[in-house]
This record gives sequence, structure tokens and C-alpha cells, in this order.
Amino acid sequence: MAIYQAITSARWSDKLTFSPAVRAGNLLFISGTTAVDDDLAIVGRGDIVAQTRFIFEKFGRILQKADASFENIVETTEYFLSLTEYRRTAEVRREFFKGPPYPAATGILVAGLIRKDALIEIKATVVLGSATFSSPAG
Repeated sequence: MAIYQAITSARWSDKLTFSPAVRAGNLLFISGTTAVDDDLAIVGRGDIVAQTRFIFEKFGRILQKADASFENIVETTEYFLSLTEYRRTAEVRREFFKGPPYPAATGILVAGLIRKDALIEIKATVVLGSATFSSPAG
């Protein structure tokens, strides 16, 4: 018996050898996600801002299925191909993360991604539940 619950948001998820997201207790782990639509086509070819926005929209659908929101995301890891282009994603993050506080984040410059034409891949860790935190003073 599995100790986790898989959460999917695409009609082709049953063809994958990984889960788009896995819930274990009060944690939700969202797999590395690229800007691929339900027809497996890249959205926003050549545009890292459009790809980042589409990825976060996909996260939104997964979060909704887990009764969570972007406020529950505590950490992201972002793999990208160009540091110059990556800097353009900050405004998109602000659209979805209404901080501060913002989630912890790690950006990793890579030589390539598995999905052809993907400029960025993002994964996230989510804490489920209603606990709220405030920014430390000072």
C-alpha cells in the first residue's frame, strides 16, 4: 500500500512514470514542470515569461485539487537555460506569490532540459493545512 497520494492535472498523466504531484501527510511535492499543454506541445516557445506563467497556472490546478493555494508553497527550485532570461521571471513570481514572505527558492543554471524548447522547469514543495506565518519584525 502506498504511503502517498498522487495528484494529477493532465489527461495524459496515466502515461507517465512519475506523478505530477505527490501528497505525503501534510506535504505536497510538485514534480519538475515545464510549459507543456495537454497535447504535449510547448506553450510560449522562445518566451521564458510565458512559459513561467503557464507553469504556475499548472501549479494552480494541482494546488486546487489539494485544497491549497500559492500561499502554501514554501520552496521552489527553478532550472533555467539563461541567467539573463531568468531575471525576467521575477514579475511573474510576484503575480502568483503575494509576499513577502516569499517561498524559499533555488535557481539553477543548466546546459539543457529534457523537454525540447523548454526554457525553464520548476518544482515546488507545499505545506498543506491552515497554519499561517507572519514576517519577522525588523
